[in-house]
Amino acid sequence: MAVAVVSGASCMCTMGTAPGVINATSQAIVLICGIPAATITDVAPMASVMPCGLCVSMANPATASATAAALGVLTPQPCVPVPAGVWMGGPTPLIGGAPGLANDAKLICSYGGSISITIPGQTAVIFQ
Repeated sequence: MAVAVVSGASCMCTMGTAPGVINATSQAIVLICGIPAATITDVAPMASVMPCGLCVSMANPATASATAAALGVLTPQPCVPVPAGVWMGGPTPLIGGAPGLANDAKLICSYGGSISITIPGQTAVIFQ
């Protein structure tokens, strides 16, 4: 069973070096434990999906450029998420007109990483 994700949840990218944060920006009416519930449409970079430390993906132009300048030594650069679509996961109830975001959902970054939710921000509401 999946747990509903709320604003302030933690996430991690496979190409990142530190956890990031998810903010519910798609709606502010539905609250879970007094916190706005997130939906699968919460994918706006630097607003809904915050950076995950440094990016080690060579598909990231900043990392590729810095690595080339360092004569091939991997030189991670600040993460700037570039979501390729919406969060993908199983079916969930609608929240503010969009499917709710569950803690088992994944978000693909255009630079090759896969973002997953590590801490949903609450544990009281479970999607069934």
